[in-house]
Amino acid sequence: MPLVTTKEMFKKAYKGGYAIGAFNVNNMEIVQGITEAAADLNAPLILQVSKGARAYANHTYLMKLVEAAVEETGLPIALHLDHGDSFDICKSCIDGGFTSVMIDASSKSFEDNIALTRQVVEYAHDRGVVVEAELGTLAGIEDDVNVSAEDSSYTRPEDVQEFVERTGCDSLAIAIGTSHGAYKFKPGTKPQLRFDILEDVERRLPGFPIVLHGSSSVPQEFVKIINENGGNMPGAIGVPEDQLRRAASMAVCKINIDSDLRLAMTATIRKYFNDHPDHFDPRQYLKPARAAIKDMVAHKLVDVLGCDGKA
Repeated sequence: MPLVTTKEMFKKAYKGGYAIGAFNVNNMEIVQGITEAAADLNAPLILQVSKGARAYANHTYLMKLVEAAVEETGLPIALHLDHGDSFDICKSCIDGGFTSVMIDASSKSFEDNIALTRQVVEYAHDRGVVVEAELGTLAGIEDDVNVSAEDSSYTRPEDVQEFVERTGCDSLAIAIGTSHGAYKFKPGTKPQLRFDILEDVERRLPGFPIVLHGSSSVPQEFVKIINENGGNMPGAIGVPEDQLRRAASMAVCKINIDSDLRLAMTATIRKYFNDHPDHFDPRQYLKPARAAIKDMVAHKLVDVLGCDGKA
């Protein structure tokens, strides 16, 4: 089975009241952990690559890893560019075999966002590739994305219909209170997503797939392991998973997960070296790290996204 776009995935997800997991990949072990979990659970997948991941691992290596995952699992897998910040990077990924790209012009004015998004859409659609756009600005840090809380903004529901109609984008990332990274909320606060905004967007764009970025839940068991093994992550708080499941039952068809994968991998490796300080074979510590990612993804597919059995 070749790589697929997200069109049919999102149609089924919207109708079925679940979301597709979009997991960021950077190396072989992460790709394997994600896809092995999805294969066991017969779940569709979006594997996404950031600008930083392409710089780290090389476009060609990442393409071949994802192609190998498709061949090994037989799953419907879309390969997506996460947070493309220019026409050129989107074009490069489209020309290089990606089936989906995100153009993130959310930091620009409304009109400039429309103009750049439309440029990417026209190029992508002519080549059978789908486009995700963004309205509203999430706070937090992820690779090259760095937005302060003061500069973040919720999506304005009154803008979404015009934006989608004028750009022709295929899905829309909105800001309803999620944020990038592991430090999403202040300690002691109770995170609450703005479901009123999501409901208003859903009413204005019936049947249209919505995307949530910055949706890692920051499992405290991994934060604890990191802190017990030389780390320092006080106050790392994520998005409650019950709120993500509620969003997935509504118009949200794609939920991005990255920080949780990093936490699972890093915590496992830190603990391994603490328990085995003399080991130096990468296979010895990357194998349990891969297994931790697999377990994490399996939990997300079943308990958060609800997309198990939907491939």
